[in-house]
Amino acid sequence: MLAHGALSDEEVVERVRRGEVTLFEVLMRRLNQRLYRIVRAILGDDAEVDDVLQETYLSAYAGLGQFAGRAQPSTWIARIAIHAAYARARRRRLMEPTAMNDGMVVPGAVTSPEQLASARELSELLERAIDGLPEAYRVVFVMREVEQLDTAATASLLDVSPILVRVRLHRARALLRRALSRETVSEDAFRFLRPRCDALTAAVLGHIHCATGAHHAP
Repeated sequence: MLAHGALSDEEVVERVRRGEVTLFEVLMRRLNQRLYRIVRAILGDDAEVDDVLQETYLSAYAGLGQFAGRAQPSTWIARIAIHAAYARARRRRLMEPTAMNDGMVVPGAVTSPEQLASARELSELLERAIDGLPEAYRVVFVMREVEQLDTAATASLLDVSPILVRVRLHRARALLRRALSRETVSEDAFRFLRPRCDALTAAVLGHIHCATGAHHAP
């Protein structure tokens, strides 16, 4: 990883604009974990997350010239990811048979003490339970409880009211309480591990270098 941890996101963006294309890696590595969790929450599984993230970063890089700085770079890129993920989810629904559902999907109860014996097992249980939440609740829950975004930031990213964020979070917690023997959230849930982070970052940089020859910034 590039040794530019002291640079702010805004400084990284400005230097990429001036031609230091490889510095875009710094932004990607800072955002990979958060964006992975948010995109996965929207899609409901892991199948197409990497494709959406790659699309997000390439779109963000292409749009750096138009980035006005009215929001933080991380917020701007997160919005691109959210829009891309919802677009992918809509395409999925058009291609898949419609499933009839009379009500919300509530994850099955998990109460065995043996299943809660280790932190890893707990993370796996939480991931399954969170995956079972309705999409709107799952996205808010991951952003608020797993990524620790505040209500205002979550509302801004999702373009909904803070009140709606609080309502969805309350309902998500209620559903999870019915699914788990205790209400515990692990920051180890939905980890975007280093090899995968490296692969995604390398793929995006490869596309950027092919498109620009690494000579021209946006």
